[in-house]
Amino acid sequence: MITDSFSFKKYLFLLFSLIFILPNAQKKFTIVLDAGHGGSDIGTNRRYDDLGTVREKDITLAITLKLGRMLEKNKDYKVIYTRKIDEFPSLTERTTLANRSKADLFLSIHVNASPTTSTATQGTETFIQGPNQNKKNLEVAKAENDVIYLDERDRETFASYDPKSPESLIALKIQQSKYLESSLLIGSMVEDNFATKDKRNSRGIKQADLHVLRMNAMPSVLIETGFVNNYDEAKYLSSDIGQTDIAESIYDAITKYRKAMERNGSVANSPREPEKPAEVALKNDFRILLMSSPVKYNSGDPALKGLNYVLPIKDNDLYKYYYSVTNMASVRDSNLKTAKDAGFKNATSISFIPNQKLGIGYYTLEVAVSDQKLSSNSSLLNTLKDVNRNKEKGKFYYTYGKFTSLEEAVKTQKELDEKGINNTVIQKVSR
Repeated sequence: MITDSFSFKKYLFLLFSLIFILPNAQKKFTIVLDAGHGGSDIGTNRRYDDLGTVREKDITLAITLKLGRMLEKNKDYKVIYTRKIDEFPSLTERTTLANRSKADLFLSIHVNASPTTSTATQGTETFIQGPNQNKKNLEVAKAENDVIYLDERDRETFASYDPKSPESLIALKIQQSKYLESSLLIGSMVEDNFATKDKRNSRGIKQADLHVLRMNAMPSVLIETGFVNNYDEAKYLSSDIGQTDIAESIYDAITKYRKAMERNGSVANSPREPEKPAEVALKNDFRILLMSSPVKYNSGDPALKGLNYVLPIKDNDLYKYYYSVTNMASVRDSNLKTAKDAGFKNATSISFIPNQKLGIGYYTLEVAVSDQKLSSNSSLLNTLKDVNRNKEKGKFYYTYGKFTSLEEAVKTQKELDEKGINNTVIQKVSR
């Protein structure tokens, strides 16, 4: 009896200790560090006589390991690596690891390159989830989510989580919006450090449809640390001092970001610093019109001045070249600055209503332009069925498909890219 009584008292003591101690135990801030590429996928690369072959997979791993060691010195951080050696985890494996780890932040480190062999283009840029990926990202959140993703205030409002209930869907949409805002915040802090601490050329925050961003149910950014086909940047990126500078700037941004998150989640009675209102996504998408020309320029042409993510749209025999797309005002302004810095002094932002259907006419894809009629055995005509041919001013124009919205045309254009049919142009037909 004495033994049983003693054991029962000890059990009660432990129970009450857990009740009072565990709620006050601080959860470690979990960060997933993703070194881009790896293994057989070397990423972008260039060879220089004095530097040898500068490979993206080596640079990203070196920066990631340096950053990880800095974070691991702080007991408040938990660091998870998608890879620590020269191997290639699939994109799905990377995002699955992040989601199952219930991470607070996902950082993917990469190296940039313009389509040309060498370039004067330089600088850093950080990507966040694309403006048209909200629906896909919400489906990921619904599949991966439970109440642990909600912050304290949301957890009080949505205490019981039923993925099929309207209340839980509202909670997920709230949290999804926070992911985008938080991604924009950490991305801005990273780019600000590159510009102010490292004196690098920051090309700003961009939005893009990238797997590692749209398939994560947490704030996520992809950091392009510089251009490997710019000799000066390749030398910097492959040097120990350059890699350390980059790791330190990202580490400092993470520290600032975590403090900002703690302030936002602080107890109501504690003093709070004034907060800037969170940026809200705009109703429309914005693309930067670089120029209009009767000449068709393919990706990588010097006329595009090293800019990626350029979408040509043919309208009334003129090719209009649009750079990037976003529904965030700050990203739109950053994209405009990047275009002007690249040399497009007359660049301007153009508003597009998402998924707007044309009242008159349609979009189609210009898949080929040729002085000679294509053979019926050509790879293009064998790959695609129902291709239309028109002859104008001595040239043969081949078009494919009819689409009522720009988004439908862009989606099909990407599908053709995957089939090896590249440099197609979206054409607006008004008649």
